[in-house]
Amino acid sequence: NGLTLGCINDTIVAKMGNNLIHINTDIVNSLREDHVYVLSPKDGSLHPVEVRLSNVYMRLHFPRDVDAPTLMINGIHMHRVSGIGPLSDARHKVIAARVRHGHTVLDICTGLGYTAITSLEFGAKQVYTIEVSREVLAIAEFNPWSAKLADNRVKIMLGDASRLIEFFPDSTFDRIIHDPPRFSIAGELYSNDFYRELYRVLRPGGVLFHYTGEPLRSRGHGHGPIVRGVIQRLRGVGFLRIRYDKRAQGVVAVKPRY
Repeated sequence: NGLTLGCINDTIVAKMGNNLIHINTDIVNSLREDHVYVLSPKDGSLHPVEVRLSNVYMRLHFPRDVDAPTLMINGIHMHRVSGIGPLSDARHKVIAARVRHGHTVLDICTGLGYTAITSLEFGAKQVYTIEVSREVLAIAEFNPWSAKLADNRVKIMLGDASRLIEFFPDSTFDRIIHDPPRFSIAGELYSNDFYRELYRVLRPGGVLFHYTGEPLRSRGHGHGPIVRGVIQRLRGVGFLRIRYDKRAQGVVAVKPRY
């Protein structure tokens, strides 16, 4: 129903539908500007969008001068936020994958869903998106910039991508956007076996974009060993026309038509 804000003396009044919620300005003044908060309609309390587990802390983080919040896990940003915003980052990935009208897209590692949503904006007719963390998807539900994940053209799959991919028939997807965590966290998503599955489910002539960032890159000495390894293994399973896209910071590869 939307949210309308007003101010009476030292109290902010929020109107949600037919309900009026009173929020003391002292509470608002204590909020951190880089956090995203959810408003409780019961008592007007504000709570940061976060998840605390025994060994993991996740929250929405909204740095100054970027276009949308990023997901932060144990202090690490899940999007590029230096000189670029998460939405622009997603756009570069979708452009690198050459998503076009009518395409069926596989988006691996949903996160906040920006890549899946941007794929729809570029004309994809359907996006299958895989996320291993239930908590990440819960955070996305409270992120206004993730709202279009509810579009019925998006199919969200919860589970390990290295296993779920086995259930797709051969040549299912026109485009694949693979945005895994760093190699040290999810090495199975960089393996030969997984790359063979990516090759199998991609249609002939289809494009894979594999985000890598620029880990261990030596100034003036080309890509680091992780990016070089990705390129070598993709070539080994049959991909051709492999190149590094500097703007999107990842590897682009094509499945041959023959």
